[in-house]
Amino acid sequence: MTLSNFLTDLDLNMETLINILDYSSDEIFVLDKNKKIIYVNDACKKHYGLNKEDVLGKISLELVDKGYWYPSIFPDVLDRKEPITMKQTTILGAELLTSVVPILNDKKEVELIVTTARELQSYKMLKAKEKDAHQSKETEDPFGSIMTNNEKMKDLLKFAKKVAAANSTLLILGESGTGKSILAQYIHENGSRKNGPFLTINCAAIPADLMESELFGYTPGSFTNASRFGKKGILECADGGTVFLDEIGDMPLPLQAKILQVIQEKTFIPIGGNKEKQVDIRIIAATNKDLNKMVKSKTFREDLYYRLNVVDIQMPPLRERQEDIIPLIYNFLYKFNRIHEMNKLISKDCLELLSHYSWPGNIRQLENLIERLVIVSDDVIDIDDLPEGMYNQGLLQMENTAPTSLNQAIESAKKEMVRKSYKVNKSSRRVAKDLQISQTYAAKLIREYCQDLLKD
Repeated sequence: MTLSNFLTDLDLNMETLINILDYSSDEIFVLDKNKKIIYVNDACKKHYGLNKEDVLGKISLELVDKGYWYPSIFPDVLDRKEPITMKQTTILGAELLTSVVPILNDKKEVELIVTTARELQSYKMLKAKEKDAHQSKETEDPFGSIMTNNEKMKDLLKFAKKVAAANSTLLILGESGTGKSILAQYIHENGSRKNGPFLTINCAAIPADLMESELFGYTPGSFTNASRFGKKGILECADGGTVFLDEIGDMPLPLQAKILQVIQEKTFIPIGGNKEKQVDIRIIAATNKDLNKMVKSKTFREDLYYRLNVVDIQMPPLRERQEDIIPLIYNFLYKFNRIHEMNKLISKDCLELLSHYSWPGNIRQLENLIERLVIVSDDVIDIDDLPEGMYNQGLLQMENTAPTSLNQAIESAKKEMVRKSYKVNKSSRRVAKDLQISQTYAAKLIREYCQDLLKD
């Protein structure tokens, strides 16, 4: 059963209808009697950070179980066989007023389920405790608080979860603003030390003399203005947990030697002390610098580099995660609407331009921009609200990548659909069934668009 079966008697072209529905700001889902999603409009990207192809063909409960929205409304509809309206919360933090209408056949059986959802005027970010209350351990989002639709990033998170189970030292590499600290916390929360403390020190933000006392603590009267009671350092306070050394490439050389001892011996001596203290901690370090070059230039200890680099993880920049840009925009939009008690929307043109911008400052730059736009824009954030340099660069990138005509756009979309279908189905017969075209036409398109795949 497909949606097209219900339109054959209507004087309305299927493609025209879908284009019309995609312009709706309201979310529209159509499910069959088995709760399989057979149609969804473009609003799913706004509400859940998912593309249509990520949703079509899925059973609705699969998405509910992954936390994309809650609570589920469909079991009640199937039981009661009458329209239902309720409030739902999405994974991006939007609150929706959702209405579900069952379409019954002559036998009073549910044949289709049509769902529409509209954002409420207030916004609320999901909190971990609220989310846990609606999800069992078996149905938790496998990636926790890190949001991604990017396959490379999903593989990275799976790897991170695997190494989280061990207690080895980790080194997270990547440009500024890519989320290295969030990944470090994700690793901590998925490891055996998750019930212990997670403490961070930013080696680039603290002067060298203060950094030593912050890390190692000091004994009473160790130096002028020292507390007469002494002070515990981060290393001691994190006993049983994880210490995250952010921007470790900026740590002074004398401190590097002391940190090396902590990693190797799990011992240290506080400033002014003469007795070693034992700690049970895991070290996770991060940097945006090339430590290998720093080792060669003698600005970073070689022995520390190798002790840190037992396992390294490279965080990709945001420009390599283009499919994550729009979901992140909406996530931050909901967040700052709540914080600043506003209800700003964002135009489709602005979203398109931002999705083509290169984001040299990565996720941090995106977050700061959205907060600024929420504060200074009118009711709808548009391209005129963007900083001039960002507007010009994004526009240039769009012009370089966008099709130059409607025919080119159609051709590009057709090629993508055929290649994607052939990768999954591997035969013209199954591609024809999947795309609802004749097998002869499917075979022609496969020869035209999939020559490289045919050679495999």
